[in-house]
Amino acid sequence: MRTQVAIIGAGPAGLLLSHLLYKAGIDCVILERRDRAYVESRIRAGILEQITVDLLRQVGVNERMDREGLPHDGFAMATGEETIRIDMAALTGKNVMVYGQTEVTRDLIDAAIERNIPLLFEAENVAVHEVTGAKPIVTWTRNGKEEKLEADFIAGCDGFHGVARASIPADKLSLFERVYPFGWLGLLADVPPCDHELIYASHERGFALASMRSHTRSRYYVQVPLTEKVEEWSDDRFWDELTVRLGPDVAPRITRGPSLEKSIAPLRSFVAEPMRYGNLFLAGDAAHIVPPTGAKGLNLAASDVAFLAEGLIDHYKGSATGLELYSARALSRIWKAERFSWWFTSLMHRFPDTDAFGRRMQMAELDYIKGSETARRTVAENYVGLPLR
Repeated sequence: MRTQVAIIGAGPAGLLLSHLLYKAGIDCVILERRDRAYVESRIRAGILEQITVDLLRQVGVNERMDREGLPHDGFAMATGEETIRIDMAALTGKNVMVYGQTEVTRDLIDAAIERNIPLLFEAENVAVHEVTGAKPIVTWTRNGKEEKLEADFIAGCDGFHGVARASIPADKLSLFERVYPFGWLGLLADVPPCDHELIYASHERGFALASMRSHTRSRYYVQVPLTEKVEEWSDDRFWDELTVRLGPDVAPRITRGPSLEKSIAPLRSFVAEPMRYGNLFLAGDAAHIVPPTGAKGLNLAASDVAFLAEGLIDHYKGSATGLELYSARALSRIWKAERFSWWFTSLMHRFPDTDAFGRRMQMAELDYIKGSETARRTVAENYVGLPLR
């Protein structure tokens, strides 16, 4: 097989890249280790920055998002005693869209199949070869048969544990990481949300988040130690703890119901530099991870592939500049998002070493945000997403 761009990974990064290339008339093939049902069932984040929304509209995969997505003009930061609203629309002129990553993935897969973009699920034992040469190669096995794909470029969009980054020699990468000493226990339920906007809560007992997927489906989280097991949390225990952490103003509006899904997600900050090795390019979680606080993961993946697609399009028009600048351009935006996610996580969570002084500092920071329009604007600018340029 032969193509121009081989894409490893059928998550949002790889799928969105394929559509950006399709619109530009550039051939690609997507290889995905898992089956379609698994890829489409993964529960992930649900906040889209305006840039991500614009990219989905640019590639024409927006009809269901525009119909079912929930535009949000603001969000709240709660302390258990009071609530601070960040009016993103008034402060920045922008908003975000609540539309689950699961739904984005399904829409992109449906459109790829409709457009005859080659999408090969259950491609096992994927390996990359000769990435520093002019014609890199990807091999894999499917249905017990080994196959090979020659390409001009390889886009590694296969996540934190994927083969793409692991194929780069260790001495060619610099890795930066912070692992947080807690996780998010998430519960998905078919109940109406407790508020029309997201509520991030900083409580003495730990962080909590009230989110939603639709007007009838809610997603809630509570901070838990990494030693906790999902099996130890009954639905009643979760709802009781959530009620305490969101505070007395919100608690009466919480509708309880049976969980559709419960899981614990660990939190980490991670960046790999550079995002290019020869003709292998990293994008999305293959190159970076952010804590879910601030909802940057999917949106950084989208901006990565926007930069990468631009570079690839420039290449086929005769210019190497875009690909040469890809890593630096992407990392500039990534590190700013990493900073915001780290700051927001540090502000809203209880760490093992958070003593009385540390808690007072968190409360003072929240009080400052409440009283300063400049501070709220800074929060809003980062939340809605910094510009690509």
